[in-house]
Amino acid sequence: MVPQFLKPFLWSYDTKKLDIKKDKIRIITNILNYGTEKATNWLFKTYDKKSIITVLKNPKPGEWDKKSLNFWSFIFKLKLRKSKRRLLNNN
Repeated sequence: MVPQFLKPFLWSYDTKKLDIKKDKIRIITNILNYGTEKATNWLFKTYDKKSIITVLKNPKPGEWDKKSLNFWSFIFKLKLRKSKRRLLNNN
């Protein structure tokens, strides 16, 4: 179960049923896309850097906002392959 303050970033999921281990790709993706500073602080305390980088390097198709993916790639100093189909918007 994830803390209830994360519910706004996982709005289409029952946060009481989300499992921190089993659903980590979903949780990491949504919080990095939509989360507040409080949410990202929780994320960085909950998941190791390697797990977060793995999610960033392997974005699920259509799940990432271009600006969010670019921002977090910059923060983690990652060079990602360009693939418009992996973004929520193609701007």
